[in-house]
Amino acid sequence: MVKGPGLYSDIGKKARDLLYKDYQSDHKFTVTTYTSTGVAITSTGIKKGELFLADVSTQLKNKNITTDIKVDTNSNLLTTVTIDEPAPGLKTIFSFIVPDQRSGKVELQYQHEYAGISTGIGLTANPIVNFSGVIGNNVVSLGTDLAFDTASGNFNKLNAGLSYTQSDLIASLTVNDKGDTLNASYYHIVSPLTSTAVGAELSHSFSTNENTLTIGTQHALDPLTSVKARVNNYGRASALIQHEWRPKSLFTISGEVDTRAIEKSAKIGLALALKP
Repeated sequence: MVKGPGLYSDIGKKARDLLYKDYQSDHKFTVTTYTSTGVAITSTGIKKGELFLADVSTQLKNKNITTDIKVDTNSNLLTTVTIDEPAPGLKTIFSFIVPDQRSGKVELQYQHEYAGISTGIGLTANPIVNFSGVIGNNVVSLGTDLAFDTASGNFNKLNAGLSYTQSDLIASLTVNDKGDTLNASYYHIVSPLTSTAVGAELSHSFSTNENTLTIGTQHALDPLTSVKARVNNYGRASALIQHEWRPKSLFTISGEVDTRAIEKSAKIGLALALKP
């Protein structure tokens, strides 16, 4: 893949992953197996309170074409076909859900040394057209993310972002919700040897004049075990520990407590992912 500014979705991703990835209050169990022909079959179950959700997905790879098929508990069949690099830097994605006849979508992604573009269009009579583009390099990049509804003639989404990257830090600034929300994030690697990093995200809503500040950190106790913690200005504190007990098989336990209402029960989440 060409090195460059990446796609718009990469702006602020490192900070978001540190602050939010793998945290959960549900119970999740995932098992992946492989057939003799190399087909991956993954079964996932999630318990949300009294509700239990499950899905089964299959992944088939043939040269540069990957086909993902997933069936959920609502009998929806999601199919995604990805063609990786039919031309240098280009990726094509085609997806649809059965029985939803309006769910078909085609997406094209192109990454260049100084640009990253992603455009998608729904396969309907009056589709929603998505476009995001980033210009710059692997140090400074500037981008926008748009969604246009051809039926109403209105923009459903109008975002813009700026990112600055160095070897040990990433800072980003984005304007979302058609200019109503301003987000600033920061990610800093403290120690590469122990994967120690800190991150922060500040969000300001102009319509409500509310600020949300979240700060967090991560640290590797050993090559197979890592811990993370975060807290926001509303007093919600979370922590997790994740252990890779065999290659690509992870056990994660996370918890969240409202420090302003200690008498309330803490939320505990468990996740187990098994791969051969």
